[in-house]
Amino acid sequence: MISLVRFNPLPSKPYLPSLSHPTPSRNSSLLSLKTPPFSLSWRSKPRKNPKTTISMSYGTVPAIERLISATSYLLPFFNGLHYGRYIFMRFPKLELVFEPLFPLISAYRSVPYASFVAFFALYLAVVRNPNFSRYVRFNAMQALFLDVLLVVPLLLERIFSPSSGLGFRLVILGHNFIFMLLVSCFAYCVGYCVIGRTPALPFVAKAAGAQI
Repeated sequence: MISLVRFNPLPSKPYLPSLSHPTPSRNSSLLSLKTPPFSLSWRSKPRKNPKTTISMSYGTVPAIERLISATSYLLPFFNGLHYGRYIFMRFPKLELVFEPLFPLISAYRSVPYASFVAFFALYLAVVRNPNFSRYVRFNAMQALFLDVLLVVPLLLERIFSPSSGLGFRLVILGHNFIFMLLVSCFAYCVGYCVIGRTPALPFVAKAAGAQI
């Protein structure tokens, strides 16, 4: 017993931990409580921003701009009326719907090269005129693109020129389809221009917007 006491004395100082394993202090523990763990940053769901749609209304577009935009669509409508001759031959009473436009149509067709003059006048005086707003220039450009697309079926008809048989029946069906599509586009675009909204025709609106 005496030898054990001699070779193993009681420590006179309290046990100090080694420097390799420091004990966290009170300040460090407080800092750890103040700073949130990184796991909270990716677990928290981000807020979704509400989608906002920008569209013109009846009150924001002046009446003169709505009038010019709606009038621009008369160009493709007048140039595409010949596609409805087979429908008018089969349903003569359908002409009564377009009877209010007959004076304008007759005046338009009385001018030599009226389609070319109106096309370039609309392009130079409206589309390329910075004094008009983007709303007016966009509608004018969309009307011009629609007018150009109406020329393509006419060129194909003149190239192949079927006069009988299945080809002629396809021509009649094509004319009827183009005319109904033209009337629908005309009513849609004019109606949207009257209420001050922007009409967007598929594929045509994108091409027209790229030119503004």
